[in-house]
Amino acid sequence: MDEPANDNSGPVPASKRRCPICGRPAAPDMTPFCSKRCADVDLHRWLGEGYRVPVEVDDDMRDSPDGE
Repeated sequence: MDEPANDNSGPVPASKRRCPICGRPAAPDMTPFCSKRCADVDLHRWLGEGYRVPVEVDDDMRDSPDGE
């Protein structure tokens, strides 16, 4: 029988993780980032609403003044 294809869907080993900001290898003490600078860039994006989680608002919630 054929071997299943390896789709690499499992966890990535710490030694091969890349910084989500700059793409350099992640530092073990700063995971998932490579440096404090990249961690601060990410925090700034969250605090400045650069990242947003999409939300569907029901029409019922939109009509009420207090959102409840």
